[in-house]
Amino acid sequence: MTTYRELARALEMKGYQAIGQVLKNNPYAPIVPCHRVVKSDGSLGGFKGCLVGKEIVEKETLLRKEGVTVQEGKVDLGKYLFRF
Repeated sequence: MTTYRELARALEMKGYQAIGQVLKNNPYAPIVPCHRVVKSDGSLGGFKGCLVGKEIVEKETLLRKEGVTVQEGKVDLGKYLFRF
């Protein structure tokens, strides 16, 4: 799991939101695991171009199936964060 910010840093970009736009258009989700990217505060952020609704429930479900604990819409980045 990583954050939009960490991906931007790894790509030497300043636009974290641009990362979200690219992931939003991922035609291979969830096979290419864009659901593993969250906001810097641990909140889930978006999924499939949505910030609320069934898509976010799907993102949370995918994370839980992978063993990630989600509490009150957030993950513990201290436990799960991958830095490049």
